[in-house]
Amino acid sequence: MSEDNTTPPRRLAAIALIGSLLAPPAAAAEPAGPLTIARQGSFFVGGRSVASDTLSTLPAYAPSGTISVDQVYVRYQIPVEAKRPAIVLIHGCCLTGKTWETTPDGRMGWDEFFVRTGFPTYVIDQAGRGRSAVDPSRINAVKTGQAAPETLPPVVSAGQEPAWAIFRFGPKYPEVFPGMQFPLEAQAEFWKQMVADWAATLPTPNPTVPALSELAKTIEKTGLDGAILISHSQSGIYPFQTAALDRAGIRGLVAIEPAACPDPAKDDLAPYRDLPILVLWGDYVERVPRWAPRLKLCRAFVEAANKAGGKAELVLLPDVGMAGNSHMLMQDRNSLDVAAWLAAWLDAHVPPRP
Repeated sequence: MSEDNTTPPRRLAAIALIGSLLAPPAAAAEPAGPLTIARQGSFFVGGRSVASDTLSTLPAYAPSGTISVDQVYVRYQIPVEAKRPAIVLIHGCCLTGKTWETTPDGRMGWDEFFVRTGFPTYVIDQAGRGRSAVDPSRINAVKTGQAAPETLPPVVSAGQEPAWAIFRFGPKYPEVFPGMQFPLEAQAEFWKQMVADWAATLPTPNPTVPALSELAKTIEKTGLDGAILISHSQSGIYPFQTAALDRAGIRGLVAIEPAACPDPAKDDLAPYRDLPILVLWGDYVERVPRWAPRLKLCRAFVEAANKAGGKAELVLLPDVGMAGNSHMLMQDRNSLDVAAWLAAWLDAHVPPRP
């Protein structure tokens, strides 16, 4: 490794070459023409005020005061004459809303694709991530000697080497699964998306959950046709928790490769009755010890939910003709093919209200 802990250029080039040789052909072309929208903007949902005496250790800033924490940043775009339900895109661990934007190799992201397809599209940064603030009080309390070191909050950053297998680019770094769709030639750009994850420092349930409930209601109050919550990975359980909290404003749930589904042996399935639910997976899932048990639990949930009057479906992309997808399937070479398939599924299962 080089002194700045980045991948040496020769090794990076070799990995990219292996990926290009093993990768399938490029996917369908991007939609062409100008992007026309009725309006766009941003706002926050959720949050609370916290008074603290350890906000700063710098002389130029007062240590005491009140800050806002646990809020969730939301960016939105509304297409002209929007008739479809809105979608809310929720990123996973160690990432931000950038997950859904322009891909690492410069192609159209899902945020733009779904707007072009007629879906009002909302992209969030989870509480404590990206443009959603963190609370520095516990760190500063230790630094100023007002608290013991063991009270420091648990913060994690995912290293590129272990993340390689988590994102299923291959069984282990730097091996590549045959036919894997992620654009490894742009992996350096992807790693720049990774941020420190403060989720373990936040209350339970994660403040993102009640904020999503507030967002769904807000969307419906604006005159749109409710919200479809679409999560990924670590946030996979959030749409389920949000629906269990309050179904108001929620038209459907999509969990993409969720870290967890509701446990039918423990959780109440009544909140999911008559609610369209899709649990979507990429490829190589059962070849990776981290993901195979999660797929098994989600299968059990879907079966139990449907027996309880649900409308749940679990789909592996290879079973619908799309092979080679990594955990980051919204950034894979065929990401727009996956998005188009998902849009068709949503039209069939969550159609616009009359």
